[in-house]
Amino acid sequence: MYFIGVDLAWGMRRPTGVAVLDEEGRLIHVSAAKTDDEIVAAMEPYVDGDCLVAFDAPLIVTNPTGNRPAEAALNKDFARFDAGAHPSNTSKPEFSEQPRGARIAARLGLDMNPRSGRRRRAIEVYPHPATVALFRLGRTLKYKQKSGRDIDQLRAELIMLLGLLEGLASADPPLLLDNPSWQALRKAAENAVRKSELRAVEDQVDAVLSAYIGLFATRAPERTTTYGDFATGYIVTPTLPDDLRPTPRGRAVARIHDTGAAVREYAAIQPTLEEAADQYVQLVTSILDDAGINYLTVTSRAKSVASFAAKAARTVDGRQVFTDPLRQITDQIGLRVITYVHSDVQAVADLLDDQVVVHDDRDMGEETASEGRFGYASRHLLVSLDPAREGQAAYELLRGRQAQIQIRTVLQHAWAEFEHDIRYKGTIPSEHVPDFDRRFTLAAGLLELADREFSTIRDRLREGGTAASAEPLDDDPRISPRELAAFLAGQYADAGWSRTDHYGWISGVILELGITSLTELGDALRSVDEETLKARMDYRYPPGAVRRLDDALLWVYGDAYVELRANAHRAPGLRARLAKMRDSD
Repeated sequence: MYFIGVDLAWGMRRPTGVAVLDEEGRLIHVSAAKTDDEIVAAMEPYVDGDCLVAFDAPLIVTNPTGNRPAEAALNKDFARFDAGAHPSNTSKPEFSEQPRGARIAARLGLDMNPRSGRRRRAIEVYPHPATVALFRLGRTLKYKQKSGRDIDQLRAELIMLLGLLEGLASADPPLLLDNPSWQALRKAAENAVRKSELRAVEDQVDAVLSAYIGLFATRAPERTTTYGDFATGYIVTPTLPDDLRPTPRGRAVARIHDTGAAVREYAAIQPTLEEAADQYVQLVTSILDDAGINYLTVTSRAKSVASFAAKAARTVDGRQVFTDPLRQITDQIGLRVITYVHSDVQAVADLLDDQVVVHDDRDMGEETASEGRFGYASRHLLVSLDPAREGQAAYELLRGRQAQIQIRTVLQHAWAEFEHDIRYKGTIPSEHVPDFDRRFTLAAGLLELADREFSTIRDRLREGGTAASAEPLDDDPRISPRELAAFLAGQYADAGWSRTDHYGWISGVILELGITSLTELGDALRSVDEETLKARMDYRYPPGAVRRLDDALLWVYGDAYVELRANAHRAPGLRARLAKMRDSD
């Protein structure tokens, strides 16, 4: 069965949006048309069999003046949310004869009775009250062109609607918008510089919403209200929640309690959050690199407007979860640190606790284990800048901004991503859910065992050291990263592995010191008092081999090491470490 939405223009000069959803709620078509012939042509591939066409336009108009009974009844509920219907009557030229929507429905042979059980039907819907009911909005979104609304407001409101619709992916019934045409509409809305460009998007988005109303009315009739009747005209919409109240007018109140106001403000600051997320990556990467902790990647993202809107609109038992979304949604900036083995997850968490302010620390793996099961495992930290960095210009965008940092191993990450894609983005038939649950649990248990084995392998390698392997000679005067790694495994047997690229980097630093062989490097390190160095550095986390070498070279060469060209970007940090080494206290 197909659910078709038609945002029908009252005349043929303006475009009409046409959208089609399949039985699973997945968008399979969205386009714009103008003439009746074009609209019918767009719909014909989907109306031969079972279908429901939802027209955002009056289908039945019999009253000579004023409102239809359906409009009067709907307005009693929704007018206070700015979602009242405009009057439709036969004194208006567009309704003096057969309404355009009814004419198209007749051409396609669709039954317009809302109580009909026939396979091929058409109904009248109205997006504005539907958005209020579906998303528990205190007032409608102002994305329609009207006097006094500028391009920035219209764009922000339309982008919010896009986000709310995308958030219906986890609703009942779901709306699945993983379609290139939808992505093109989103891009067009975000890049629009003229109101006409927004209007072209708006028509098609309203068509998608209309199609979803048809799907909703079919799958959730107990949560659907039909105002009016077949004789005098009707409007079908999701039922207004009993406890929903309109947002008081006035920016100060709306800013706190109105989801729409919060999303509008978030849309304005989101580009800045993207820059702040990049700065957080630089900060965390520098902290990890300076500590010599081995990791695979550090990545970030600023929460999209769509994702923020969907989360801000979340409800539990009919009540809004976030009454102050801009302050209560704390993952607006998110980072992910991927490590190789489980012990490094703890090392990263300890290091960040030492270097930044940690407001919250949740070990999701421990929480899962405490429930006696295998499953999602990840360390979640909520952090902000430490006081020492608050005043530094390099971190200006991070002042007062928190970030959520997920720390997990490669295997934990693989499991989490796969489960998310299958369970939350895919569709699992209900009869297969128990089997999928069992298999995901089995996979989680096996991966936890694999994580433990990898940690054991690394520990054994640390204990036994690693011999250097022969490599073909070339013209590069540097000590090869592989030979250097083998040397350091013996020199610092208790140290962890460092990142692969760090061995290459420190090899270049060594060359700048004039050292071209492991023999020369060994001679240079003989004067290092390792026990005193370790005591003065007071490592609070297990440093990797490259960090240990870095400190040893700083001990030997002092200010000359700081002034190397390769160290120019980190000279202040090196001087602080050198002062710590020279402190006899």
